[in-house]
Amino acid sequence: MRVDDLLSERTVFSFEFFPPKTEAARAQLHAALAELATLRPDFVSVTYGAGGSTRDLTVDLVREIAELGLNPMAHLTCVGHTADELAGTLDLLAAIPTANVLALRGDPPKGETAFVRPEGGFGYAQELVRFVGARYPFCIGAACYPEKHPESPDPDADLDRLKEKVDSGAAFLVTQLFFEPDLYFAFRERAEHKGIRVPIVPGVMPLTNAHQLDRFVTAIHASVPDALRARLPAGVSEYDATQIGVEWATRQCEALLAGGAPGVHFYTLNRSHATQDIFRNLMPERAIP
Repeated sequence: MRVDDLLSERTVFSFEFFPPKTEAARAQLHAALAELATLRPDFVSVTYGAGGSTRDLTVDLVREIAELGLNPMAHLTCVGHTADELAGTLDLLAAIPTANVLALRGDPPKGETAFVRPEGGFGYAQELVRFVGARYPFCIGAACYPEKHPESPDPDADLDRLKEKVDSGAAFLVTQLFFEPDLYFAFRERAEHKGIRVPIVPGVMPLTNAHQLDRFVTAIHASVPDALRARLPAGVSEYDATQIGVEWATRQCEALLAGGAPGVHFYTLNRSHATQDIFRNLMPERAIP
């Protein structure tokens, strides 16, 4: 089912996974999928490796998710692909079938510091949005950054680029992770002033260890509240970190939903327990015992 249709009907909850590269990772992913499927998510997104390094794995995982009776959404990036190659991937996705695509510029491949437009490809997400929309009936989503994209000179310029994505055909937006609800509300207000009227779904990641504060947050330049950092000092046990992460994310989601967010998109890191706990705190009626 199209994500824009779902967003017009109800509060939406969704999960994100990445394609596994080893048998052990595949087993962990399948266990997480089976457990999270009982929560009846509205859609499940699948990431795409830099430079298309996991293209086939992404398509395979989208197919598996559809076969489980879940509603998949494939990520698609500009990195390292010609337009013809991207069309080939979209053809595979359309044959599964899936109704949804998240169109992204993508990050530079590992070891590179700057994005390079592929020859015969695209340099901006809005170009990919237009390309997909002109040729396929997918519902197209795009990404946004409550604290601005790391490469953007300032928040206003970042919103200008975001409006180009929406004007090009993005029907909804999903934010990068953040930790304070007020960041989302301020961003949503600025976006509305820019004329961005599509639903903006907040992305939330439950922390399960202190290392994630630096590993994931530094990469996207997200700020960490002092109160959260103080509760996750170096050396805190994984069990305690997970409990703190679940508590923080639950309160964050409660505030977001109370303030009118159209749903929550959970970055699961291919694990299930923390996300299950948060979801059951929020929506016990959706969870199957």
